[in-house]
Amino acid sequence: MHAHDVLRYGHLTLLRSLQGLPEPMGDRPGACGIWSVKDIIAHLGSYEIVLVDVLQSADMGVETPNLTRFLELGPGYNDAEVDARRAMGMPEVLAELNEAHERSLATVARRSPESLRQVGTIPWYGDAYSLDDLIVYQYYGHKREHAAQIEMVRDHPDRFPE
Repeated sequence: MHAHDVLRYGHLTLLRSLQGLPEPMGDRPGACGIWSVKDIIAHLGSYEIVLVDVLQSADMGVETPNLTRFLELGPGYNDAEVDARRAMGMPEVLAELNEAHERSLATVARRSPESLRQVGTIPWYGDAYSLDDLIVYQYYGHKREHAAQIEMVRDHPDRFPE
């Protein structure tokens, strides 16, 4: 697997889902439960920030405050992070996501393919999993899932009234 490409293509899919989305549609709830498209982008941005910490935490010996928060809050992490970005506009949450994505690409590029394949480096995710697995399931798949939800809002605005 080529982790850099998997991350990049997942992100490009997400960005394509936003193309043609009318600006007012970004704030309407219902894209994913009560979340709007902007909330989805805020959620994905917070996850991308965690990914940088994850990629560094496996063996690079750096502080990982975002991963620590993610693990401490558990299921409450999603709503807490979306709520923390509630006052931000769509351009701001998208910029944060894009900046975090660039950092994750740079960080994954510094890791060897062998270290990305090594199981047991992220025990909080599961002893049988590697960073490659996490990237595919929690990042590539996650963005693809949310991209489909965004496309639904974009392509069927009548289903998401004000």
